[in-house]
Amino acid sequence: MEVWQLVLVGLVMLLGLFGVLIPGVPGQAIVWAAVLWWALADTSHLAWGILIGASALLLLNQALRPVLPARRTSRTGAPRRTLLVGGVSGIVGFFVVPVLGGIAGYVGGIYGAERARLGSRRDGWASTRAVMRAAGYSILAELFACLLVVGAWLGALIWG
Repeated sequence: MEVWQLVLVGLVMLLGLFGVLIPGVPGQAIVWAAVLWWALADTSHLAWGILIGASALLLLNQALRPVLPARRTSRTGAPRRTLLVGGVSGIVGFFVVPVLGGIAGYVGGIYGAERARLGSRRDGWASTRAVMRAAGYSILAELFACLLVVGAWLGALIWG
């Protein structure tokens, strides 16, 4: 695969990651489609293995979706911007501190946005807990699954 195609695949994956944060956009499907595009063009055993692993992980995530709470952020009083800040922080955190930084960045981003909005540490933590119960866990699970797929793709490019 040529470099410009790899850059396009990476941009599509980035679009999918941000699609997870925007209601109505199929972020997981976009990330999976980018991996499929790469695997069809690369045709190595590693590429097909990552496609199979990504398919299994994203299907498992879809199967677990009914177990996780529905996305009802309007009941918490927190603006959608809070989840967007948490999601962007999670994406950045995943690449700064591989894997675990995604979770810490997501929850930390939500807390930071809510603390800035509400003004006190106590209210910020209370609102963060409410946001995580209302929508945060389902978004975190979907975002984390997509981040693992993107991380595997990047690892295959760097070390494969």
